[in-house]
Amino acid sequence: MIARELQGEYRGLAESRYAKFLVGKLLVHGDKETRDLIVPEFYCHVRRMIKHFEASWILDDVYRGVATPSQKATMLREWYGAEFSIFKTDSKGPVSADLKAILTERPETRKPVMHALHETINLLIQKKTTGFTMLHDAMLQYILNIPPGSTEMTDFIELLKGDEEGDLLKNLAFTKSGARVVCLALAHGNAKDRKSILRVYKNTITAMAYDTHAHQVLLTAYDVIDDTVLTSKTIFPELLGKSSSSSELNDSQRQSLIDAIENLNARVPILYLFSDISKSILSSEDLDLLSTIHAIRATTSKKDARVRRKELLAHLSQPLLSLIATDAETLIQSSFGCQYISEVLLSATGDRNPALEALITLINSTDPKMQEQLDAPSASRMLKTLVQGGRYNPQSKKVEQSDPPLGFHNMLFEALEKQEK
Repeated sequence: MIARELQGEYRGLAESRYAKFLVGKLLVHGDKETRDLIVPEFYCHVRRMIKHFEASWILDDVYRGVATPSQKATMLREWYGAEFSIFKTDSKGPVSADLKAILTERPETRKPVMHALHETINLLIQKKTTGFTMLHDAMLQYILNIPPGSTEMTDFIELLKGDEEGDLLKNLAFTKSGARVVCLALAHGNAKDRKSILRVYKNTITAMAYDTHAHQVLLTAYDVIDDTVLTSKTIFPELLGKSSSSSELNDSQRQSLIDAIENLNARVPILYLFSDISKSILSSEDLDLLSTIHAIRATTSKKDARVRRKELLAHLSQPLLSLIATDAETLIQSSFGCQYISEVLLSATGDRNPALEALITLINSTDPKMQEQLDAPSASRMLKTLVQGGRYNPQSKKVEQSDPPLGFHNMLFEALEKQEK
């Protein structure tokens, strides 16, 4: 009843300092009919409202949490210029805000559309209102339609770096579209750009590792930044909870690392360098993004990918091996922990013997509970992988041996021989 009585007034209410909260409550507690009464009243006014101090917040809340995909596309299309506000699409299918498709269909509109989009993006960045999901979606459409290596690309990356407080890049990292924008900027940028972007995330690395989207920025940094010393000094201390270069971890650091290993997102930046492109570690979204990044990297990064990965592993391996040596009993209690042991031991550089000996000690244990844990499916798969000395490749149908050889099967055989004696 209230929603119908206010029909025709919602744009004005959204621009009011206090009445905007009424609009928000109606949307949150209302049904689909209420939503479909309110959202269309914002059409043709999106560019004005997103620039308005009061209305911008409620508009983005509607866009992020309430609007249907069709309504979101209709609102985002208005960022492309006045033409898209006045003239609606005549397509019989679902409304699309895919700018690439629009420009392919009407290439003559590229210049005015890109100008209008950049103008609104730049205005919001200058106003420091950089947390809007709609802004991040618009920025993704923009960067996806800039020619690689062009002046437009250079200027856009400079726009990202221009926020001295770094709020823009930090806000971007924690949304789906925003994280992709940062990843693409890292991939397309030069060494100086990458260094500037990465340094913004100092003291934010841990939060990024645990986030569904922000961890992708860390994976991209691994894959495109040629200065592996910079990458390791910026990311690894926070990722491992360390304040020094020592490979040893204290009790607090070990527990923090175990917590990260058990987290679906945080485990990815820890294990990615060891497992590389593995579907058991990476989500389909991660795989899709990294495929794009690797294609761009081929033309923008100088260092060979294998060399870069080996150098990063040299910095990361020892702390992770030391965790297995000290906490193997805790790690084998979960499937994620068992996978961590397998991945690290097969690919780590340096001395792996203390970690392997810790596993042999567990196998030699006479504790029935320990034997029950080792018989669990996840632990059995781990031991089988370690005995084989490598990962099974389903394409070649062969086990790809670890280099250098792991030698766990010899250690296990000697331990079993001693048991029999």
